Amino acid sequence: MIDIKVPTVGESISEVTLLKWNKKDGDYVERDEVIAELESEKATFEVNAEKAGIIKLGAIKEGDTIKIGDLLASIDESAAKPEQSTDDSPQATAKPGVDKIAEKVRKDKVTSTIVSFENTPPVGGDGGIKASPVASAIIADKKVDVKTVTPTGTAGKILKDDVLAALANPGKKAFAGAELNSRNVRTEKMSNLRKTISRRLVEAKNTTAMLTTFNEVDMSSIMEIRTKYKDKFKEIHGVGLGFMSFFAKACSVALAEWPSVNAYIDGDQLIYHDYADISIAVSTPRGLTVPVMRNVESMSMADVERKVVELAGKARDSKLTTEDLTGGTFTITNGGVFGSLMSTPIINIPQSAILGMHKIQERPMAINGQVVIKPMMYLALSYDHRIVDGRESVSFLVRVKELLENPQQLLIGKDPVKTLLEL
Repeated sequence: MIDIKVPTVGESISEVTLLKWNKKDGDYVERDEVIAELESEKATFEVNAEKAGIIKLGAIKEGDTIKIGDLLASIDESAAKPEQSTDDSPQATAKPGVDKIAEKVRKDKVTSTIVSFENTPPVGGDGGIKASPVASAIIADKKVDVKTVTPTGTAGKILKDDVLAALANPGKKAFAGAELNSRNVRTEKMSNLRKTISRRLVEAKNTTAMLTTFNEVDMSSIMEIRTKYKDKFKEIHGVGLGFMSFFAKACSVALAEWPSVNAYIDGDQLIYHDYADISIAVSTPRGLTVPVMRNVESMSMADVERKVVELAGKARDSKLTTEDLTGGTFTITNGGVFGSLMSTPIINIPQSAILGMHKIQERPMAINGQVVIKPMMYLALSYDHRIVDGRESVSFLVRVKELLENPQQLLIGKDPVKTLLEL
């Protein structure tokens, strides 16, 4: 019998939360097969079977907090592997290709939510709605807006009674899982990740002299470049051309010019970085995570886009490691994907600054005495005034704006014409 204990996941981490059992008590597991998913205060990770055999789970339930080194499960490696049925297995009865298609749809949907920088968050169409045949028929016949229907079926499936309830109460919609006029109050234990987010945000507010400066950027040039080159870019590099590469590269150039924005305070020392490790704030179902892109100043546009896709995939599948989440020198967060027009982001300590991006919105702008409609985005830079002065913060943000409005400067970091004239 082999004991599987909760592994050590970091020097300062003493306990974790059991998120999910991937196996049932008495199941046969293969070596290296995932048996459970755990969550620490920094990341989510998997526990694998050390040997093949029959697994016996410990008396731990999903959601329980357990200590490092506690017994998680045991495996009887001497047990024989049971014979598998060829007719009754889910794999045999499922339609060929359905699982792959469903998985692709799920991945595409979640990835777009994480890395999209479009004006509005992606919203699933009718193809993503789960409803019983009768419910679907009523919805189509009565032209019911599914947003007004509260699903009560398994996994959010809409049933006939759900549609009839919506028709009987036009303009009224109960919360999911509740009835109309409900006064229900639910209690839910905070996850380790949510506790950490809470602690760090309060610490950032209480230990830094945080201030925010604002500006706005004309996104016309970047949007024209994307429209013109996105197909060719994807054909050559195998990844889409999004907005993140432009913003990350612009910040890397500006960070080199204004090093205090890329530094932090350690006691009575100022720690400067001669590289740009840029963190990206990512919203996941379990909470906010901030994975890091290393040495952005040395990456190409395609490298940045590939890294964004990689980190988004890890966040989606809860595969981010402690290494992925530590060591950033500056952070970019995008509330615009959820429709935010303006906000004041909170510093990701111990860093000294964070750039907040927002919704791209067409607005009338006065240009050379003429009113012109331009796609504009508000930018917000929150910074620690103890290390970053007003001149540096404003100049940094103005430089980012200049680089975004003139993307050709990202190539050499200077205005091509001024460089030609040696000005």
